[in-house]
Parts: sequence; C-alpha cells; structure tokens
Amino acid sequence: MDVVGNIAMSMRTSKPVARLKDLYGSWGMRLTGDQGAGLHVVLEGAAWILPPAVPAPVQLGVGDVVFARTGEGYTLASHPGSPIVEVSSMAPVDHWPLPKPVTGQAPGTVLLCGVYALDRARPHPLIAGLPSVIHLPARAAIGEPLRSVVDLLGAEVARDGPELGAAVPALLDLLMIYTLRTWYAREAERGAQGWARALRDPAIRKALERIEQSPAEPWTVGSLAAAGGVSRTLFARQFRELTGEPPLAYVTRWRMMIAARLLRDTDLALQAVAAQVGYGSAFAFGKAFKRAFGDAPGVYRREYRDHLSR
Repeated sequence: MDVVGNIAMSMRTSKPVARLKDLYGSWGMRLTGDQGAGLHVVLEGAAWILPPAVPAPVQLGVGDVVFARTGEGYTLASHPGSPIVEVSSMAPVDHWPLPKPVTGQAPGTVLLCGVYALDRARPHPLIAGLPSVIHLPARAAIGEPLRSVVDLLGAEVARDGPELGAAVPALLDLLMIYTLRTWYAREAERGAQGWARALRDPAIRKALERIEQSPAEPWTVGSLAAAGGVSRTLFARQFRELTGEPPLAYVTRWRMMIAARLLRDTDLALQAVAAQVGYGSAFAFGKAFKRAFGDAPGVYRREYRDHLSR
C-alpha cells in the first residue's frame, strides 16, 4: 500500500489546478494567496528561487520541481536581481503583473504552476514537517518515477498549450506523491529521523498500512505491534519517537482525516461516516470530530460547501 500517496490524497480538498505561464524579459514574482501547496515545474528556460524561502538563491533548470508547502510567501525570478512584484497565484495568469512580450519575442522561461489545495485545519505531520520549500533538480539521482511524471507533464502541456487538458490534474496528483516520496527517501539516505525513518521502518510502515487500509478496525497498540512482528513496548516507543505521537493518537488522526474527506466529497449521513471510521454512533463521532477540527461534522460540511459556492 502507498502510505505517502494515501496521506496526500486524504489531505487534498479539491482538484489540483494547473496553469501554464510564459515569462519574458526580467521578471520576479512573490507568490501569495494559495490555499494549499504550490507546485512548479520549469518546462523551458531557467529561473531562480530566492531567499527567505531558501538560504541562498538557487538556480532552476528545465525539469526542476519546486514544492512550496504552504503555497505562499516564496519568490521566483528570472535572476536574483530582478524586480519583484506580488502575484496572487489564485488569479488568472493573464492578470499577473509581469512583463509582456514584444512582437515576435519568445518566452525566456515557461513554468507549469500548480496549486494543490490541502486541508489546513489539521495538517498531517508528514506534510507539516516538510521545509517551507523543496527543490528537486532534474537529474537521474532524484528518482526515475518523478522524472517520468515531469516528462509526461511536459508532453501534455506541449500538446494542449495554454488550455491544459484533463490529464494534467491527475499528473499533478502523481507529481505531488512522487515529490514527497523522493524527498523523504533522500532524507532517509542522509540518516534523517522522524517520518523519513518511519516510512522505512518495517514495523511502523506495516502499522501505517493497516491503519490506512482499515480505519474502522478497533486497533490497539498490541494489534498494531503484532502486525509489524515486534513487541508492544518496542513498537510504542519507536512509533512515538519517529512520528511524534502515540499509535492510538495517530489512529484517531487518520480516522478524522478520512471523516473530513467523506464530509467534503460525499453526501453520506453522519451515522454512515461514523461507521466508516470506527464509531458506533453519530454522537460519539461528532464529539471526536469537534475535538479534532473545532466544528461539528455538519457545520464543517456546510462551511466547506459554502466556501466552494463562493
């Protein structure tokens, strides 16, 4: 089971949005206003990502991926000395206050700009623990699957032009998943602890898979430890050290994430949602959900849909 992919999909609150932007001359933009993560791929030319998002300016080349965890407050530019303007990433790209082309001028840079809406009410620690900005260069060392997704995105954009086709949101889902996998794999190779190590620990990974596969199961620390083939004491200690919370607290976290997704994406009655995440009554589920999200389930669903309608 794909632990990272399931987490990313569970946090997504709407279909990812992708825009193609041709950039001309000397340009710089500080992106603000995203409702989740920002994803950018350099399709042609070059660019720079600038401090304070990174300690020092970093040059980006064709095929490079930039992932901005909060989706706001980071700067991309044609070079470090470019004039910077604020850009609302939620606005149509034609409204971005950037240099216009002169007749016959080719773009110096072509960016694919993605907005990946994530639930900010209770972010998963796998996402919350990431740096504010991740840069993955387009070299084989970052992993062939990620390179393949970038190549597919480039091919779709070349075929569809500014009117990006139906395949692009699905490819952005894959880009998000492979970006997270690649970064955590790289961190694990460097000896990082936390979630980087948790994803490679056989017992913890098996427990995460079981929790994701069967959130309604009446899990105990003992049953999760047995799934991983280790002692209860060792499992409980390792799980807390690497994920930052006790096993059963994580079970509750996951159940509430699944419940929130069901409330957003379906019209299931509260009792049915409660049953899918392991609660015997809508009342008990409602109390647990309100502790996690601050709102009763019905209020959460209504406010989410009111937001979409606006």
